[in-house]
Amino acid sequence: MARCTVFAMTDTPLTESDLRAAIEREMPGVRADLERLVRIPGIAFDGFDHSELDRSAEAVAELARGCGLDVQVASAGGRPAVIGTRAAPPGAPTVLLYAHHDVQPVGDLSLWESDPLEPVERDGRLYARGVADDKAGVMAHIAALRAFGDALPVGVVLFVEGEEEFGSASLSRLLEEHHEELDADVIVLADSVNWEIGTPSLTTSLRGALSCYVEVRTLSHAVHSGMFGGPVPDALTALCRLIATLHDDAGDVAVEGLHQSPSRARVDYPVDRVRDEAGVLDGVGLIGTGGVADRLWNKPALSVVGLDAPAAREAPAALVPSARAKLNVRLAPGDDPGKAYAALEAHLREHAPWGAQVSLDLELSVPAYAVDASGPVYDAARAAFRAAWDGIEPVDIGVGGGIPFVSVFGGFFPSAVTLLTGVEDPQTNAHSPNESLHLGEFARVCLAEALLLANLGATAGRTPS
Repeated sequence: MARCTVFAMTDTPLTESDLRAAIEREMPGVRADLERLVRIPGIAFDGFDHSELDRSAEAVAELARGCGLDVQVASAGGRPAVIGTRAAPPGAPTVLLYAHHDVQPVGDLSLWESDPLEPVERDGRLYARGVADDKAGVMAHIAALRAFGDALPVGVVLFVEGEEEFGSASLSRLLEEHHEELDADVIVLADSVNWEIGTPSLTTSLRGALSCYVEVRTLSHAVHSGMFGGPVPDALTALCRLIATLHDDAGDVAVEGLHQSPSRARVDYPVDRVRDEAGVLDGVGLIGTGGVADRLWNKPALSVVGLDAPAAREAPAALVPSARAKLNVRLAPGDDPGKAYAALEAHLREHAPWGAQVSLDLELSVPAYAVDASGPVYDAARAAFRAAWDGIEPVDIGVGGGIPFVSVFGGFFPSAVTLLTGVEDPQTNAHSPNESLHLGEFARVCLAEALLLANLGATAGRTPS
């Protein structure tokens, strides 16, 4: 793997021109190391070879050591994480740089246009599993560190998690056990998305999430549909009727008690764009009311993502005694997951048809996230993005999905300023076949992070806030 360039220590900070030249010099090695990382299929899900995660963690650790960090591979009962530290110059802030080295399973190989574990460039994009989510996030941090060499103007904590895609189950224990090493003034979480190719962004809100199972029972056992159909209700029909109460005719969520945030959208999200990005079929309308951005970022959403019932082809002519659905609820920023779950449970019990028995089982609860994106740290970030994108003004965006680790970091380091950044764009296809990274945007992300560290270093003697 490539090593960091070593500069002689100097009291003269590197200029924007110096950093542009350094990033341009380092990018071939950064790409080569990204491709090496991608070839290691580190998947934290049960049933996969977790020795690949050990290989992946050690590869990241080697990259961090090459940048002059003191490095350890740590575990708190989960998958391995990499922690690298370098003390701040006198008076300078410390910046925690987060990414994750685990990836999603590749899924159905027949849906990939090329081998998902062998990076291939097509039309300026690099295709492979994990190339964007989030191994490019890892390498953006490494690129920025390489650009500075020994002239790093801030303290750095590099924290690369090994089980983010699997729910970050041991993250809280890791943060607790290594709280002193990880403590920082600024936290850069590189696992989000940019608004579009050519327009950088800061993610300033995330919807929360609930994942739960609802089961409906009407019978103690299956019975003949001809002998008893008519007066006797079956559970699958009851479940369908219950699910139908979750939305009104316009498609807005009809669960009383779910919160809706005031509009925060500062960008226009055209209907044609969201239809194209989501692959909405011709003739199928969008649901809900209000602006598209608000529907995606500031309003609750509810989807039925799974159904347990007899398979259609093998189903006998019998009334189904029980049926179960998996519900995925997205919570608007400002909503409380506990109150939202109570509201959902009350709605389901109140609307159960024909006295059907209803039970719920909560699988996952993720708090929403929203931040006041003002102050000198955000000013430093926007200036860095503006320079890296050659004068294009960065935009603040929300994201409809939740990222559980964001609130975890906020809980452990409440005084730190958090920046949620990323390397993805709307064509990335993260978690899907043919995941890809726009190489031109990746180079800008690397430059932006280097410029951000320089800008934060210029705050030496002042506390970022």
